[in-house]
Amino acid sequence: MEDILRPIYQERASQSNTLGILLVEKKEKYSPSTDFFDAILLVIVNEAEEPITIKHYSYKEEKAALHTITEDKLREWMLLGTNRKIFEWLYSAKVVFDRNEYIKNLLTEFRDFPFYGRKIKMGIEFAKLIRRYLDGKAFFENGQYLDAYNHVVHSLHHLARLAVIESGLHPELTVWNQVKQIDPQLFKLYEELVTSEETMEKRLELLFLASEFLIHSRTQVGASHLLSVLKKKDTWTIGEIMKDEELIHYSVDLSVLLEYLAEKHMIETVPVETKSPGLYHRYYKVV
Repeated sequence: MEDILRPIYQERASQSNTLGILLVEKKEKYSPSTDFFDAILLVIVNEAEEPITIKHYSYKEEKAALHTITEDKLREWMLLGTNRKIFEWLYSAKVVFDRNEYIKNLLTEFRDFPFYGRKIKMGIEFAKLIRRYLDGKAFFENGQYLDAYNHVVHSLHHLARLAVIESGLHPELTVWNQVKQIDPQLFKLYEELVTSEETMEKRLELLFLASEFLIHSRTQVGASHLLSVLKKKDTWTIGEIMKDEELIHYSVDLSVLLEYLAEKHMIETVPVETKSPGLYHRYYKVV
């Protein structure tokens, strides 16, 4: 397939805006990492009108996709983990064009996984974990066991990704294979949830008890990034927190995380008077 695609990537390589080009070829008959295409060409550009453009090609019985993405979008994916396939692409791709060793330096940074980048990713995963866990618990207490189960499975995935990131690795598509080596206790908990012959109510009941401990044990590391940012000022409004450039990626999970940390006495709420008697603004500060 590479021979067929060569004219396409050679044309892109001749453009000064192109930083690097990666080729990912299908390794198995059914390959979700390549969206079931035979090959993916990933073209990284400095800037573009659209952050992502995709084109599909076919040749005889084979098919390929061309993904053109900006450097900013790539780094956003790497930070937020919103496109998990990108990690597998970076791991397994063949570099077919590299301007001024851009790809080489990017892959070095990717594999080193700088500590600051890990802190942000752990914070985002922890916020998602808390949201899913608390939503699941609310469904469970209301007797909505199927909805509770759905949220608990997602919360365990976030807990698994948090464990992988904490160990200095990027979570991959096969995150549970990673967790099996890194955190056998968490892997066993997930295995029991999906394979146990207990009733769903009983499975969930036991799971919430175990999850409470696992979440508690990771609260300090999961909240570390948020708390380090909030220490920069004495008090914050929710609006200031949500607009902060380091915290903006926490998105809709931020309010729930703040409430959780307030319950754990890691954050204190500070009442500030408004013009209306008895009504107070709610400010936040690190304890």
